[in-house]
Amino acid sequence: MTEHHAAASSEPAMWRLRNDTSDLAEPRVLIRVFLAPGALEESVGFYEKLQGVAADGRFDFGALRLATVGGFLLIEGGDEDLAPFRSTTGTLLVDDVRPYYDRLVAAGAEIVFPLQEVPTGAAFNARHPDGTVVEYVHHRPTPQGR
Repeated sequence: MTEHHAAASSEPAMWRLRNDTSDLAEPRVLIRVFLAPGALEESVGFYEKLQGVAADGRFDFGALRLATVGGFLLIEGGDEDLAPFRSTTGTLLVDDVRPYYDRLVAAGAEIVFPLQEVPTGAAFNARHPDGTVVEYVHHRPTPQGR
């Protein structure tokens, strides 16, 4: 399943099968998998075979390379680059981050990564009252439509 995506040099820095989650009926839970440099391609293949699905997104975030495959968010980078992200338990891909942000703030959650635009749309990270850190993100098309 990864053959289509193997030619990284000719592939855009970002592509998503679904670039707008505004009509997402339920949140998509993504388990974070942290990978050493150079491990992304092999891991994409593993998770595609494991779940019987194709990767449906790839993008760069600073020095990190990311891919979404089914219920997993694969994050490749060096130890120093990954360090700020390791405390986040998972990612919740939602229709719109604003209502989640407002509800979490009202409930007393700590915002550890402020609500802001990111390469895929908008996101923030919150520490829930029980200590769990979750990234909330929604996708929107880029000016290139990706």
